[in-house]
Amino acid sequence: MNERAPPARRDEFPHHSPITTRWADNDAFGHINNVQYYAFFDTAVTRWLVERGFLNITEGEVVCFVAETGCRYFRPLAFPEPVSVGMRVARLGTSSIRYELAVFGAADEAAAQGHFTHVTVNRASGRPVPMPAALRAAAEGLMAARPEAV
Repeated sequence: MNERAPPARRDEFPHHSPITTRWADNDAFGHINNVQYYAFFDTAVTRWLVERGFLNITEGEVVCFVAETGCRYFRPLAFPEPVSVGMRVARLGTSSIRYELAVFGAADEAAAQGHFTHVTVNRASGRPVPMPAALRAAAEGLMAARPEAV
């Protein structure tokens, strides 16, 4: 039988992005609906890119397309609990970044965690292009801060 890995801990992620939950994020079961976690991932990664000048959403020559996402859930969160998304880089390719993300409430263990793969593409052609050097350097910084595997 394959055992499920335990949730990641807050200190395993070098970058954290606060997210304000909304009443509309809750579902009929009284907790944040599973699809909202993907929006949390997207918001955290996009905010990181925009705040550092790596992504100009409306006019940049290079943009980032989502190629893959996935999420595992450990415990529910609910509005109005504030959350943060921990972010680290798991892999860098020529034109792709695989982020590992975790959503934290008040606890130091992730309520949910997953991955999000971006591909850098030319806006006009929609075709993959090599990642800009400044983005690669920043992403490598998120990799270097990751704790060693046990």
